[in-house]
Amino acid sequence: MSRLRANLITNKTANGAPTVQNGLIVTGVATATNVSVAQSVTATTYYGSGANLTGIDATSIKHTNGDIKAQASATGVTITGNLGVSGVLTYEDVTNVDSVGLITARAGINLIGNDLNVGSNIKLGNASGIVTASSYRGDGSQLTGISVGIATEASTVTDGNTTVLNLAKDDHKVLASGVVTVDVTGGTEGDSHTVRIENVGVATVGFATHFLFPSGGTPALPTASGAISIISFTVHKAGAAGTSLLTGVSVNFS
Repeated sequence: MSRLRANLITNKTANGAPTVQNGLIVTGVATATNVSVAQSVTATTYYGSGANLTGIDATSIKHTNGDIKAQASATGVTITGNLGVSGVLTYEDVTNVDSVGLITARAGINLIGNDLNVGSNIKLGNASGIVTASSYRGDGSQLTGISVGIATEASTVTDGNTTVLNLAKDDHKVLASGVVTVDVTGGTEGDSHTVRIENVGVATVGFATHFLFPSGGTPALPTASGAISIISFTVHKAGAAGTSLLTGVSVNFS
């Protein structure tokens, strides 16, 4: 073994670098302004700037077979194939979302253009949210809280009491006995209602001041048990300013 100590090593003519035919082994740190290698440089670790290296694509992620799976550009990143995320993925303004789990849209879903196709169910909040649309299509047989056709309510009123008709209904049946009064709550201007009054005993039936009769006179309904009368009215005014019902009477059906 031998050791070479020198401050400067050049080629034979002292105008260039020496040629190392069988390789050069450096056990410490090699510092150079430029390194020109015809084949390859192998090292455990490289230090310093790699800005001038070529053949390195730092804008993509490749599969072991060389296929590019993620490519960065000035406008974003393009993913080829599937992207698996085990945590939370936060994103804005995506074109297509295909999720096998739950999607949480914090600022809502803005649908522009075509239809929203849902495989089975839409659940809003704790199933008590609100869906607003200009029109609905399809089967509505499972909807609740919708009045279809004529809605009827029935009530029994006894001596000294008042029955209050809910004007959210269209048809009302009152079974009366004793001295009773008929009043109303709610109502929509222009709606028409029918009240069927049947005496289930001797009954004297009066009406609240909301009921307005022709010529201002309250009709006298039959008092005998079993008598049937029909009161028909249209809501003329409704609300805090006062409710007015334009009323007509047909009495003593038998």
